[in-house]
Amino acid sequence: MSSPRKLSSSASAPAAKKPKTSGLLRYFRTPFLSEHATSTLKATWANVLAGVETEICFYIELDAAASPLTTEEEQCLTWLLSETFEPKKYRATPFLAPAAATWHVEIGPRMNFSTPWSSNAVSICHACGLTKIKRIERSRIFAFTAKSAGTIDAAFKEKFLATHMDRMTEQVYESPLTEFGVFTAPKPVQRIPIMTEGKEALRRVNESNGLGFDEWDLEYYTNLFKEKLKRDPTDVECFDMGQSNSEHSRHWFFGGKLVLDGVEMPETLFKMVKSTLTPESMKNSIIAFHDNSSVIKGAKIKTLAPSTIGAPSALAERHLESHVLLTAETHNFPSGVAPFPGAETGTGGRIRDVQATGRGAHVVAGVSAYSVGNLCLDDYELPWEDKALQYPSNLAHPRDIIVQASNGASDYGNKFGEPVVTGFARSFGMVLPNGERREYIKPIMFSAGVGQLNATHCSKGHAEVNMWVVKVGGPCYRIGMGGGAASSRIQDAKTAELDFNAVQRGDAEMENKMNRVIRACIELGDKNPIVSIHDQGAGGNGNVLKEIVEPAGEHRGGARYEVRNILVGDDTLSVLEIWGAEYQENNALLLRPADVDLFSRICARENCPFALLGQVTGDGKVVLHDAQDDSTPVDLELDLVLGKMPQKTFTDARVPLPAAELVFPADVTVASALDRVLRLLSVGSKRFLTSKVDRCVTGLVAQQPCVGPLQLPLANVSVIAQSHFRSPETGTFTGCASAVGEQPVKGLVNPGAMARLTVGESLTNLVWACLAGSLLDIKCSANWMWAAKLPGEAARMYECCAAMTAFMKDIGVAVDGGKDSLSMAAKVGADNVKAPGTLVVTMYGAVSDVEKTVTPDLKPHGGDVFYVDLGAGKHRLGGSALAQVYNQLGNTVPDMEDAKLFAAAFKALQTCVHNQWLSAGHDRSDGGLLVALLEMAFAGNVGLTVDVPAGSGASVRDHLGVLFAEELGYLVQVPKAFEKEVKGAFAAANVPLVKVASLATDGAVSVAVDGHVVLSDRMVALRDTWEATSFALEKRQRSPDCVALEQANLKHRTTPAWQLTYTPSPTLPKALTTRHEHRVAVLREEGSNGDREMSSAFYLAGFEVWDVTMKDLVAGKVALDERFRGVAFVGGFSFADVLGSAKGWAGVVKYHPNVLAQFKAFRARTDTFSLGVCNGCQFMSLLGWVNPPVTAELEATLPDYAGDLNPRFIDNACEKYVCNFVSVQIQPSNAIMLKGMVGSTLGVWVAHGEGRAHFPHPRLLENVLHDGLAPVRYVNDANAITEEYPFNPNGSPEGIAGLVSADGRHFCMMPHPERAFLKFQWPYKTPVVNDAKVSPWLQMFQNAKTFCEGN
Repeated sequence: MSSPRKLSSSASAPAAKKPKTSGLLRYFRTPFLSEHATSTLKATWANVLAGVETEICFYIELDAAASPLTTEEEQCLTWLLSETFEPKKYRATPFLAPAAATWHVEIGPRMNFSTPWSSNAVSICHACGLTKIKRIERSRIFAFTAKSAGTIDAAFKEKFLATHMDRMTEQVYESPLTEFGVFTAPKPVQRIPIMTEGKEALRRVNESNGLGFDEWDLEYYTNLFKEKLKRDPTDVECFDMGQSNSEHSRHWFFGGKLVLDGVEMPETLFKMVKSTLTPESMKNSIIAFHDNSSVIKGAKIKTLAPSTIGAPSALAERHLESHVLLTAETHNFPSGVAPFPGAETGTGGRIRDVQATGRGAHVVAGVSAYSVGNLCLDDYELPWEDKALQYPSNLAHPRDIIVQASNGASDYGNKFGEPVVTGFARSFGMVLPNGERREYIKPIMFSAGVGQLNATHCSKGHAEVNMWVVKVGGPCYRIGMGGGAASSRIQDAKTAELDFNAVQRGDAEMENKMNRVIRACIELGDKNPIVSIHDQGAGGNGNVLKEIVEPAGEHRGGARYEVRNILVGDDTLSVLEIWGAEYQENNALLLRPADVDLFSRICARENCPFALLGQVTGDGKVVLHDAQDDSTPVDLELDLVLGKMPQKTFTDARVPLPAAELVFPADVTVASALDRVLRLLSVGSKRFLTSKVDRCVTGLVAQQPCVGPLQLPLANVSVIAQSHFRSPETGTFTGCASAVGEQPVKGLVNPGAMARLTVGESLTNLVWACLAGSLLDIKCSANWMWAAKLPGEAARMYECCAAMTAFMKDIGVAVDGGKDSLSMAAKVGADNVKAPGTLVVTMYGAVSDVEKTVTPDLKPHGGDVFYVDLGAGKHRLGGSALAQVYNQLGNTVPDMEDAKLFAAAFKALQTCVHNQWLSAGHDRSDGGLLVALLEMAFAGNVGLTVDVPAGSGASVRDHLGVLFAEELGYLVQVPKAFEKEVKGAFAAANVPLVKVASLATDGAVSVAVDGHVVLSDRMVALRDTWEATSFALEKRQRSPDCVALEQANLKHRTTPAWQLTYTPSPTLPKALTTRHEHRVAVLREEGSNGDREMSSAFYLAGFEVWDVTMKDLVAGKVALDERFRGVAFVGGFSFADVLGSAKGWAGVVKYHPNVLAQFKAFRARTDTFSLGVCNGCQFMSLLGWVNPPVTAELEATLPDYAGDLNPRFIDNACEKYVCNFVSVQIQPSNAIMLKGMVGSTLGVWVAHGEGRAHFPHPRLLENVLHDGLAPVRYVNDANAITEEYPFNPNGSPEGIAGLVSADGRHFCMMPHPERAFLKFQWPYKTPVVNDAKVSPWLQMFQNAKTFCEGN
């Protein structure tokens, strides 16, 4: 093995000892911005800037008792912090010096907590032996030179900081840091003098700490302490109750009495919602309205799990019954205040909801969705938006929220390893006819999750005396203070500082480690040590540590905790902050004393912190003790704070809804209306969202958001498989389907109709999966986002809830969970601007066969298109996309009046899906019938001839109604061979079915109504319009040049010309019987997330697969010795990609001599092979495992060459993470894993941000190409090798997607064959793939087995 070259003396800085002039060491690396980003910045400000230079400053703090770094330690640090092939761009002194003619500005993290970047950087340093390092932070330094020797003016400075600094998490450093903050003594616990001052004392602490108490709360808690407990509460107890009993946590409104127009309503909202769960619909319900997720009956599955939990071991088959689950929540307030961290922690919190179901559940996939105000984009006018309207200073602008919040949610899920499989995006802002402004100024960040639960783990155990209460996850920081209360109030600039304190800090790497601990416990089956588990969310420790010991049954619960046992990352935290902070990546568990050692071993292997906080007392009290002063900051009886509380009463009066007849411009045409509608965010492409989220990790994704030959984001439904193996009971891949519905704009006119349409939309999306039961077996989460306590809104919400529940009971579906966010308004000046009252319904159901899902993309030879109208021939336009783009609402909205028709149509369609009678299918929703038809054509890349037999009038207004009304309905493409069966199924159900379209082979779109042509255009031109808004947003987050190239080329795209030069076949039985002879170690590091799909791929090829961690190797628990024939380095984000992709992982090998020796010996053996994918590919290149032969010659002839010569995989040219299904071609090579595959072109997933092949010396690339060492290359639709985005997702020269060693045994690639080794993992299949018995990528793993059998 060629290890990284030793740096020459000229490039070895800072090997010389750096004088310690302050408490922090400083090192610098230049540049920070890429060349492209720098030139873009200069071009944007061409009238101001003459030059832009950038660098990074690393601030390093050593432990107080540590000695200075040794020369060897400084060299290790240099390798970690510098770029291996650019060592001269790293040193101990700044590259940029302040000068009179420049604006020199340094931006870095606020010092109130250690950043997640720091946590992972320190982990890397410690893993590489640099244990003296306590903390590392990095800042960005910019040096701007003004034009014409002038100075940079204040306007530029203000604008630059507004767009390049996150004001909530970053600050400007006026001078270099000398220490990380100043130590201040923690604020002592205070007693609130209620006994002497009564309610006014509580009122003062309520106002100063933003506790969110209303008058009812103030009265109740004053009475509780003064009359019942007869003592003064501590400020810790007051803060605790403010969070734990906030509207956000307690849902007072949903369970409260509601008085409308002076009349008390007969049922609470909770009671209405729960009434949908009838005895008939309960039959498949496992968990409903309790626990952290809802669960329905799943299937019996076969899967793989380690044979020895908590240690390196072989994976073995497990047979079990696995149920499917759903949870859904929002993170609206944090995402408005600080979009990136707010949304990432929203994703993290929802993931923990899945983890904390039953006695621990498996996280599988996520749903992400966003509702924001008007975008008001620069250089992209949307005529219905009013740019004169003002936006508050305490919340981010909608255009920034939609980009940055989705960045945060995507980044978290990508690093954790959870695919996003569906979602929505909506932009709305309007001044209504009555002058009221409605807008999502306070946004919706919606997050749902699908998971699995072992049937034996459904019920949480009770808190028994002496059980340990354990916290697992990261340390406490001063973040998320008061999030529960903050989320329960209207956002106002006056409370901006309190709002900032409530924003949280996400660390996906820590959540990944915690998830592995929980998964290991789950996979112990009947020996699962987790008795009960709750996630930490609103209220922090104060909430979760009460919930976990709540009285139940004969057990009184209660516990005594020691506050100093709680892990903290900041020694200045007060007891109140430790108890109340909503720091992330934490769960609370109950463990029996006998299981603590096992749990400790599991946590140690995954390097996941945990702490024993106290034991269950059985006295029904929660007591928090402080060993520092022997005080008791919390002493509360659980029945008084968690037990049944008195109902609150809420009063409201019905307020007439504003309504006015729609009036269109006199010159409106179908074409001009369509141009506007296709640009509306809720209607148009969501490419800007789907391209940056992982949609393939786990290898369990059967249907994600994109469909068709060009992978457009138009899927109706998401489908995940329960296993990589067929069910032993059904012989199919069983799974779970989920789909989302929301129709908030219609609720501004008619809340009841909005509710029915929301339920209907979610079901018309779900129906395209092959469901395992009937409508009675479908459940959903109902999530409510409403300004419910403002005048008129409680009445509207009640109307909406009553309509929803009645319709659900009529058709048979039921709600089994949900959340609410009832402060959906923001102060703008003196006004409360309310968001539209929003109901999001997320349906889910068990799937009997994931391979039968129907997608919307029209198939070239798939037959004609038929229309199922569920609107009874009505064409109501109120609340439609068409109305919105003309800045109106209308006065009559669509509705679903015939529940029997709806149920009959659903059943008929399910019959068609089960029997595979359909080529394609889509629902009518946002944009109406015309948009639905066009979307099917866009996705299929075909033309369409439409004639809708509407029987309506001939005016333009009539045509607009027919084509743009958003009544519920379906479109189905039916093959000629099954027309009779499909027509018969709908006729038998008395559901109307009429032909409306046929395919056009010339790419033209012609639309007629009752034979009258109203639109003629090219499909690609209309699709370009549909994509336009998404591309405008994409340019705000990705290289504009790459975006422009993708946008320009889209109209020329064709179906990928995949071809096979071999016949894919199942693994031979003989190979499956010799597993024990051929072992492969699937090696992972902290942050890896692709190990299970890699394991399954090798298992299906006949290997005995071992789960091995780097920590196992370092600790000597296993070695890469003769027992292993292969090693697979998996994908993911090792150490969160901090310091560079796979840098920390490679450093662990490089700086542990024993591990390095094992790697060298393994590579040198002639009977071994290795595969590195994505992060594993980057890892192999860093270690020099795929260096071309010329490397040795260059090392010998260029002794003074600065840096390593190893090829690398660096930042994508588009400057952002990319997840797409691309085409690659197998080139001639001696790669043993690609034997017999040469000449084939295959589709494959890519999911990376650093995949661009880089060769430090030009002869390296020449050697690679000449010797055939780049065996996998990116190609375009015509199978030509390409460097063009998006065919080539990263800009690699010559389309290089992977490298192989000269002997062919060691192979690395950025694409993910282990996520395409099963046919259902392919998001689109051409006939050559569809007709194959197995996925073509399985051959690669079978080739490895063949190699082992022959060597």
